[in-house]
Amino acid sequence: MSRLTPPPSARDHAHGPADAPVTLVEYGDYECPYCGAAYPVVKALQHRFGNRLRFIFRNFPLTQVHPHAAHAAEAAEAAADAGKFWEMHDAIFEHQGAITDHDLAGYAAHAGIDPAVITGALAAHTYAPRVREDFMSGVRSGVSGTPSFFINGQKYDGGYDAGSLGEAILAATGGQNRE
Repeated sequence: MSRLTPPPSARDHAHGPADAPVTLVEYGDYECPYCGAAYPVVKALQHRFGNRLRFIFRNFPLTQVHPHAAHAAEAAEAAADAGKFWEMHDAIFEHQGAITDHDLAGYAAHAGIDPAVITGALAAHTYAPRVREDFMSGVRSGVSGTPSFFINGQKYDGGYDAGSLGEAILAATGGQNRE
């Protein structure tokens, strides 16, 4: 079974407490329809498990098949510098069919970020190295497609429907749904 490399750190975009008994890491592509299908499942699981689950998202844009994925990831990273990673992450997945650079600037504006910051970062590829670091960590971790999940550092190879992924998380919590 593949191990997550590197393990979660302060560098990651994390939602939930650092001391949660379960850490779910997703390597995802903002343009991938399967990641789009997994997005509401992860949201529901975050609600279901509350403080017992920490969720981390890492970029794994499959640029050969998804031409807007790299820029979407770069836009999310630019938003992170403004303290708005999760707002941008959610907006991109909730509008997955519209993620041109113009669309991304509009989502930034809606999140309270100057759209010029996003368009400038995209034009200069300011955050491309950060996206590449995530991608390469996925390669080292055995990721070959998206979405790819890790539960407490171990590659999860089951389905990403709420039942399958939820049962795996439940098992990792020792059987506790919520605190």
